Amino acid sequence: MDLAVLPPFFNEMLQELPWWNHDWTVGRVEPGVPSEIASDHGRSPTSFTEVSVPGVVSSGSGGDLPFVAKVRFERDRLIRFQAKIGDVVVGPADAPAGKPEPHPFAAVFTRLMDLRGVPIQEMAMQTGRSMSTIHMLRSGSLNPHPVLAKEMAKALGMSEADVRAIAGLG
Repeated sequence: MDLAVLPPFFNEMLQELPWWNHDWTVGRVEPGVPSEIASDHGRSPTSFTEVSVPGVVSSGSGGDLPFVAKVRFERDRLIRFQAKIGDVVVGPADAPAGKPEPHPFAAVFTRLMDLRGVPIQEMAMQTGRSMSTIHMLRSGSLNPHPVLAKEMAKALGMSEADVRAIAGLG
């Protein structure tokens, strides 16, 4: 594979970000590590391919940072681009511009409630919280904390340690 085509591709993706400092460019990449993500459709062996490409970004002043790009393709169509530059992850937003991103626990919490058939009102009663608190947890506008994790675990029939791990609370 010709790796020379990748830096211009990644630079173009980064340059489209309105806040990106154009002094920083992807200068070197290494061979990518593809991962085929299985589909749940019987006739399709894969749903999409995701490739992680390590490399280095450099500034005009000589600074270097490690870089890893994750690109996801469905056939020949790019469907996701994410970059990790140093310790910062740059990825697609879930919320519109100018709005805070929802906490990732929201989707998992919502799914757990749905799978267990626990309505919002029942979760509120079991945790001693208001329905608006449960709505905010489900929408991602409220970050979970250890006390909530303990209350939610009991209501979901799960261990507190599992809910804390899912919520990113350690």
